[in-house]
Amino acid sequence: MSEIMPDPRINRRAFLGRSATGVGLAALSSLLSPASDARALPHAQPKARRIIYLFQSGGPAQMDLFDYKPGLQGRRGEGVPTSVYPDDRKTTMSADQTEFPVAPSKYNFQQHGESGMWLSELLPHTGHIADELCLVKSMYTEAINHDPAITFLQTGSQIPGRPSMGAWMAYGLGSENADLPAFVAMNSRGKDGGGQPLYDRLWGSGFLPAEYQGVKFRNQGDVVLDIENPPGVDRATRRRMLDLVNTINAGRYEIVGDPGIPDRIAQYEMAYRMQMSVPDLTDLSDEPESTFALYGEAARKPGTYAFNCLMARRLAERGVRFVQLFHQGWDHHGSLPRRLAEQCEDTDQASAALVLDLKQRGMLDDTLVVWGGEFGRTVYCQGKLEKDNYGRDHHPSCFSMWLAGGGIRPGMTYGETDDYSVNVTENPVHVHDLHATILHLMGIDHERLTYKYQGRDFRLTDVHGRLVTDII
Repeated sequence: MSEIMPDPRINRRAFLGRSATGVGLAALSSLLSPASDARALPHAQPKARRIIYLFQSGGPAQMDLFDYKPGLQGRRGEGVPTSVYPDDRKTTMSADQTEFPVAPSKYNFQQHGESGMWLSELLPHTGHIADELCLVKSMYTEAINHDPAITFLQTGSQIPGRPSMGAWMAYGLGSENADLPAFVAMNSRGKDGGGQPLYDRLWGSGFLPAEYQGVKFRNQGDVVLDIENPPGVDRATRRRMLDLVNTINAGRYEIVGDPGIPDRIAQYEMAYRMQMSVPDLTDLSDEPESTFALYGEAARKPGTYAFNCLMARRLAERGVRFVQLFHQGWDHHGSLPRRLAEQCEDTDQASAALVLDLKQRGMLDDTLVVWGGEFGRTVYCQGKLEKDNYGRDHHPSCFSMWLAGGGIRPGMTYGETDDYSVNVTENPVHVHDLHATILHLMGIDHERLTYKYQGRDFRLTDVHGRLVTDII
């Protein structure tokens, strides 16, 4: 038989689909099987099997929650020195101010646990789990506006189009449950209903095959659209219809080799299996009253942050690899004391409950929980500084995040900032470093998880990233 040379205009999957050996259809048939992804081979022994990422969209104010700066109380109303905060680092939203007065946090802090971790009075429930947390106070990023900063945290690039972290995890490790997606995304809103817009690309697959994108669970109505068959269509009829569609798609794939066809078939099959798995997932009748005492009564209401945290635990129990929660409403340019208190009221109990729930079920050791936003906020007041009211602008040079479980060293505070909570002074952690460390905990070498696209090998950490070994 003559050697078959691939058409340079198509990729390897498309070439296999066109080959005379029929390897393409053989590979395609595996998509119709509910088996887990056969490529799920980590580079090293993983410390975590799954991730729950509690993303706080908008930029929580680090000095009001985690980065305790008691020395600022005596500097209230003073101008922040330009040597600490140069004018060229201010956003256009506050650059025209004639004064940049220091706005100390109005909240009390106290130490918690054996670790003595300093936390704001707004986070009493988080205080109860202080000895489970690694609090990183020295995070920093590059973008100063929300969309590029959120995109950077989720995809490793400020430019839209790259795969999200969850998609990379699904691509690299596959799924542990054939009846649920490897990657699920959910969102909730704060009490004032506002927040920066969240786009599907934040949980998208970018240039990876579409089967690795996150499946969005909706926060109102049916969790997944069209999860029920329409009237007059039973499950057997749905199966026959799907088989016919798959046969047509397989024939088309053999002719044209379009790499999107196997992705489409895989998504059809996942949707079919989810018709059985999702109703069981979202039925909370098997949860004891102690669950709602732990997470709060809001956990009974779909679309709330507490409900999503409970769903995250149930998804983790069922083998979902990556669960991403987005909670909107942390963008506090004004009325910060009131609005920040409301955000913490919405999130503090449920975040802590998730960690406690995982621990009591023996799941925290191999579940990595991550909490944080896209950047921090300024120590100077945006707008007029009043006795009990202030606002804060965006601040990328330092912010705080916490991690728990999954191989993270517990009861630890890592990194330091200057007296104004403006610059990192000890153990800086860049976003690429965070990504490299998270991948490592999942058994993945961040330099080896790559995907060739447009002639280049891409990875989540681009050409950067170092392991933060001190927190592992």
